[in-house]
Amino acid sequence: MASPATMRTVRPLDGLHLHTSGPPELTALAAEHLRLLGAAPTDSGQESEGPAARISLAGDGFAAAGARTAWADGSRETGICDEATAQAATGIMAVHGRRDGSPRGLAVDCAATATAVLTAQGLLAGLLAQARGGPAAQVTTSAERAGLLSVSQYLAAAGAAEGEAVELAPGGPPFTAADGTLFELETLDAGAWAAFWRALDAPADAVRAGWRPFQFRYATACAPLPPALHATTRDHSWQRIREAASASGAEVCPLRSLTERAAERAAERAVEHDGAAPWSLAARGSGHRPAEVTPTAARPLAGLTVLEAGRRIQAPLTAHLLGLLGAEVIRIEPPGGDPLRGMPPACSGISARWLALNRGKQAVEVDIKAESDRRRLREMAAEADVFLHNWAPGKAAQLGLDAGDLSVVNPALVYAYTSGWADRLPGAPMGTDFMVQARTGVGEAARPADEPPAPSLMTLLDVLGGLLGTEAVLAGLLLRERTGQGVRVDSSLLGAADVLTAPGLRRAATGQSPRQPAGFRRPLPTADGWVAPADACAAAARAYDLRDLPTGEALTQLRAHGLAATAVTTDLADLHHDPRFAGSISCDAHGAPAVPDPWSFV
Repeated sequence: MASPATMRTVRPLDGLHLHTSGPPELTALAAEHLRLLGAAPTDSGQESEGPAARISLAGDGFAAAGARTAWADGSRETGICDEATAQAATGIMAVHGRRDGSPRGLAVDCAATATAVLTAQGLLAGLLAQARGGPAAQVTTSAERAGLLSVSQYLAAAGAAEGEAVELAPGGPPFTAADGTLFELETLDAGAWAAFWRALDAPADAVRAGWRPFQFRYATACAPLPPALHATTRDHSWQRIREAASASGAEVCPLRSLTERAAERAAERAVEHDGAAPWSLAARGSGHRPAEVTPTAARPLAGLTVLEAGRRIQAPLTAHLLGLLGAEVIRIEPPGGDPLRGMPPACSGISARWLALNRGKQAVEVDIKAESDRRRLREMAAEADVFLHNWAPGKAAQLGLDAGDLSVVNPALVYAYTSGWADRLPGAPMGTDFMVQARTGVGEAARPADEPPAPSLMTLLDVLGGLLGTEAVLAGLLLRERTGQGVRVDSSLLGAADVLTAPGLRRAATGQSPRQPAGFRRPLPTADGWVAPADACAAAARAYDLRDLPTGEALTQLRAHGLAATAVTTDLADLHHDPRFAGSISCDAHGAPAVPDPWSFV
């Protein structure tokens, strides 16, 4: 069909009407994002079939696009009925708890947040397919699939034939200065790591032993550092630690509170109820690219090409999801290939973690330091629909590969930048997951009030940042279809942090305690494992002593008293055979575990 656009459209969903029903835990954030993209809300009720939520969009020439989302897939009994049980079953509690040595629930609603973003993605992809001549489709998502996607790298590593390169044992940052300041340390360079600790007179053997677990903490979600390193920082003032970091090239960041972040947002006139979006879209130029391939319901992005120059997690995950939606993804790698292909553990000689984010992509080696290769990259961008990167701030402009440069060769390009800070916080530290967690109060939000603040060593923001990047690209592609203009889209880890901590920030902004109460989402031990009660049942469940009961009997006892609960996954390798996920987890061509696509289209 012809695009239902008019040139009056300035946002991708202008002219469409939005209706929601069902649990607000599953609808509110998705509806807010769709509203920010231009959809006009209609009267919404809470009626729905059972616990499922429904969202629909229609109008301005589009046939109705609908989404159904729930805590769990299908009708089988999984015990997944809320955020706590979703975290427990999918392995989120196990991964987050590695730093502490036992499963821990995240005090933020990471599974529900990811589900909401995936739901918005599915609706945007369906509308994009319609605009490109494809059929109207309905999409299904669930917190179960969102949780599995969130741990997909850790699951892939757990299912690899070889072991981890470092020990999976308790421990990790943050560090503590002599005056009690909690802080995060970051460096990607072994020389800077050694220089920082030498400046503080740390024992040389502890410095050497600490580098590898520190370096791999992004992959393992724990960092069993030598106790001497923590003792070293407790012997020095915060000022001295800052000086050591400045002299060495490492970076440090004190853990900020949610109250501080809420005040900062208010000063920026970007508090949550003012509708601050976690991404930005800007139309530029003109040069509509006609669809050469008609998309299908199952592959709404078929016929589109994505060039991805991504590192680590955020941008590669964004491109991975676009590929699952049907786009052809061409990954730009340095000469010799992405060094992370060799990160252990491996499956058939390729890093299992790398496969979780990059399977199915084509790879082209490009030396971006060479003008001839940059010229070749511009030629590739001239034939692409999306150019995506997460380079350091300013690097694209230095290379002549910024949005303005590439719009010259392709005015219809959707240029996507997934960054750390989106240039919103002057003087911010390195824009990596744990530093953004520290700077924005995530370290406080992730743990209940009886635990000291500490950024989760699970890469929360890289994953959510990648999801928001996909949402932004889909919105940009739909805006392009409706206006005939190229679009620049920007997303960031900072935006992901603000989305994840939004409930706490709202409480802080109104003078309430921003943190969850003591013991929040703390699973209960059994004779052979752990059980996690639903949040609404947690207080009553704590009245029962389950420590001498096998997990199955403990669950039976709780359920006999009307208390919802599920078993906590403690070994991610067991997910492959877990009856709660029967048939949903497969293996790729290399033998690495692969989680199911996060959406189904019909």
